[in-house]
Amino acid sequence: METNMLLLVGCVGILLSKQVLAEQHVVGGKQGWDESTDFDSWASGQTFRVGDTLVFKYSPLHNVAELGSESDYKNCDVGSATNSMSDGNSVVKLTKEGTRYFACATSGHCAQGMKLKITTVSSSSSSSPSTPTSTSTSTSTSTSGATCASDLFALVAAFLVILSYLMNILC
Repeated sequence: METNMLLLVGCVGILLSKQVLAEQHVVGGKQGWDESTDFDSWASGQTFRVGDTLVFKYSPLHNVAELGSESDYKNCDVGSATNSMSDGNSVVKLTKEGTRYFACATSGHCAQGMKLKITTVSSSSSSSPSTPTSTSTSTSTSTSGATCASDLFALVAAFLVILSYLMNILC
């Protein structure tokens, strides 16, 4: 009985740790999705993995257009966007490996550098941070959910230890 309980607790822990280890990347860090943000610098410090999310935080002056190709990205062709968001707090789940392109569709913003290219790697990959290719003029800090994920992971681990202890007492 005790072996089965430890096995169950271990399996639950593994499943929860995969969810907990996913990061939430606030695009542009503290500055958010704004024309003053240097998205090259921001993205170069990030590693985007399957299961992570991008969070675009922006004012009503902006929006987010997901572009379908590198050509659309390079030419700021926002007219052929595959997805458009304008709620001011847009969340994009990174569900598969590959390169994705985003731009602000407000007139002139993409051409001024308000665009982002990311490459998503496998969730088990230990690759280095992403290397983007957009241009802009200022610097920005990066913010992710790593600290939050670590705290949550510790909390879940503590809960599982306590649960295991209680199950041993009760059974």
